[in-house]
Order: sequence, then C-alpha cells, then structure tokens
Amino acid sequence: MAKKLLVVRNDKIGDFMLAWPALACLKSASPAPHVTVLVPAYTAPLAHACPWVDEVIIDPGQQADKAAQKALLESVKAARFDALLTLFSTPRIGWLGFRANIALRVAPATKWAQLFYNVRIRQRRSRSEKPEYQYNVDLACALLARLSLSLNALPAPPFWPVEDARKAEQRKRLEGATEAPASARLIVVHPGSGGSAVNLSIEQYAALIGGVERQLSDSTACWLISAGPGEEAGAQALIDQLKSSGISAQRLPASASVAEFAQQLAGTDMLIAGSTGPLHIAGCLNIATAGFYPAKRSATPLRWQTCNSADRRLAFSPPAAADQQDMAAIDIDAAVRQISALLDG
Repeated sequence: MAKKLLVVRNDKIGDFMLAWPALACLKSASPAPHVTVLVPAYTAPLAHACPWVDEVIIDPGQQADKAAQKALLESVKAARFDALLTLFSTPRIGWLGFRANIALRVAPATKWAQLFYNVRIRQRRSRSEKPEYQYNVDLACALLARLSLSLNALPAPPFWPVEDARKAEQRKRLEGATEAPASARLIVVHPGSGGSAVNLSIEQYAALIGGVERQLSDSTACWLISAGPGEEAGAQALIDQLKSSGISAQRLPASASVAEFAQQLAGTDMLIAGSTGPLHIAGCLNIATAGFYPAKRSATPLRWQTCNSADRRLAFSPPAAADQQDMAAIDIDAAVRQISALLDG
C-alpha cells in the first residue's frame, strides 16, 4: 500500500509555489506515495491544479474557532497518515501532527515548534545560503530516506508542466483578447507587491518597459499589466503613464481564479515582477522571469530564486552600497539590457 504523506505549506502563494519541487520529489519516488497537502483556502485552487498532489485539506488558519480546529484534527486523524512533512513549522501545526498520532513527523529544526517533531533537519535558512525551494527539496529527500522510498534523480523544470497544445490555446486567447500580432512577444508585468515584498515604483516600471520597448529587435512587444485584489489602481497608473510616453499597454484579461491566471501565464513569453506569488507561479511554469528583490539577507535573490531553468530567470536587487530595501537604487538600464537580451535570445 502506498505511503500516505501530509505536506504542510500553509502561508502565501509564492511560498506554496516554491514547495512544488519538493512535492515533485515525493511523487517521483518509488514506490510513489499518496500526497495530501494542507493549505489555506486561497492557495487551494493551485493545490488542486498541482500534478504532484493527490488530495487537498483546507487549513482554517490560526484565527479559526475551536470547532474548526477540532474538525481539522479529526480529518487529519481519520486519514491515518504515515508521515507529516512541515516545510514551514509553527507550534499549531506541530501540535496538530502530534495529536493526530502521525508516527513520522519531519520539520526544519527551528523555533520551539520543533519539539512536536521526531525528525528535525537543521537548515539555518536565515543564512540564505541556497534557494528556498532547495531547502524544501532537502526536507523531502530526508523524508523519503526515512521511509525507504527511492528517488533515482531529482525532478527538473518545469515543475508545472503544461502541454504544448494547451500553451498554444492560451496564447491564441491572449492574442485574440489583446489584438496582438502572432509575432509579438507577450510580456506580463505585475507591479503589485501583494503586501509581502518591496517592489519597483510605477515610474521605474514605466522606465523599464520603455527601455525594453526600444531595445527589442525585429518584432513588437505586447505589454500586459496584471494586478491582484486591491492592486488595480497601481496597474491602471502604470498603463496611463506608459500611454503618456507613447507606449500601449493593457490589463491582462480577468481570470476567475489564481489557477486560471496561471494558465494564462503559460501562454506568455515572460513575467516581470517583484518577489511575489505571480513571479513564482511563472517560475513553476518555466516561462522566462525577471524578478526584482531587496538585498536583505532573508529576502535575497538567491533565497527566493524562481524554480525555472537557470537560462530563463533574471534577478535584480540594490547594489551593496545602497540600503537593502532601496529599490530606487536598482540599475534599470542594466535590467533593460539583460531583459531585452533574454527576450531576443
């Protein structure tokens, strides 16, 4: 019988997307385990779309009442999991696994929550010595070793594989909705921050887009501006500023869910954004990405690197002489050159 695993990454969208390489490792093992994820409701559509996930349990969250917490415990108990893998440990989740009598409980050896786990992996993530998704893969491999499940090779991008026919269908839809010629590069720019990361200003994004527009050779660019909930005003401000410079840009067509938004991205050529959920969705899809990061140790381009192929990702941050979060210090001209070269490649 397949081993039953519960994997927890119950915070933001970007964090969950960086768990996909670890989930791919688990499902690629032999014999393949049954993988359930515990996620909040807002990442559930992505969890249901993940090819490495068999079942989804909704986490009601820290603020949920006692009845909801009891229902969660009962559902976890009833599933009779063989192992719990917590990629980001909190006392509530550690206590949940302990009370649910899950025999093998694996988590990073950080904070006092580790007391509830019987396998603790020392990682020192605060040093930011490797990408977040690699830390997650290390935890997955540690779990597989303790379950005597074999993994012949680590999975490689794309971690969200989409069939070529599906990509072509999405591209056709976007071309039809935007009246972009077939030769145009479809480039999505996400100027919002999702409240979790610093980002470029609207003026910087406008300068970046204008520079790339001038640099690109042979064919045109179709600029699609995306926005999350509450970010619409910023997206419109960028469109208006570009229009005043003679550059046409439009909103990315509305999508019904974050999973549908991801499918749209699969038909595009690049996503440009701060270190937010959309950037990491694009990374899983293995489309080209250009990410803008602060330079502080806990949020470096290396730590929050996208999980697409190395030749498809670019990262920019303030120089060493600038303040760690001074995004105005980023060399936009250098970013223009590198982004244009990647698009022309």
